[in-house]
Amino acid sequence: MTDDFAKHDLHQKPRRERNTLLRKLDGLPEYDTRRPFTATGTNPLDLAKHQATAEARYFGEVFDRPSPEPLPRWQESDGSDLWAAHDETRDQVIEFYRRTWEHSDATIDELPLDAPGHVPWWSEPCPNTNLFAVMVHVLSESIRHAGHADILREGLDGRTGLRAEHEQQIDEEARAAYCAKIEQAARSATPVKP
Repeated sequence: MTDDFAKHDLHQKPRRERNTLLRKLDGLPEYDTRRPFTATGTNPLDLAKHQATAEARYFGEVFDRPSPEPLPRWQESDGSDLWAAHDETRDQVIEFYRRTWEHSDATIDELPLDAPGHVPWWSEPCPNTNLFAVMVHVLSESIRHAGHADILREGLDGRTGLRAEHEQQIDEEARAAYCAKIEQAARSATPVKP
């Protein structure tokens, strides 16, 4: 496999995940994009902001190509790199993410896979790395956060799937029967306490 083919293939996957993550915001009321769904406050809009900020850092400062726009401080004590403030609109976060894509894609397009990079916040395995390792890392984070957003969206209105063409009309009755079957299996597998 040639480096160009590997790079192209590896670059296509995060592009799909970026769009998947943003699709999870489509049609949601503003409150539902922002309210905390987990004990750590996770919500769909914040996942997009966090992923944009992380990608901007990984394909920016790691390769001495800083983002052309200001970024929140990395792991700020108030968590501002992880959540959208009341005065940050959904459109602003989405546009920030899209501008980050352009900058990230330029870095990926212009550098070879073995281009050296330095990730100061990595102590293990090693802060010195290369474009290939960063692409794999960012892809795994993109998939992870798109999966988080998928679960959050499913909990809100039942919508699942990577792309609009994969969505089907939700059959509430069939879904309830399916969940009841899983619940019964879980109960049957749980040992009875003496």
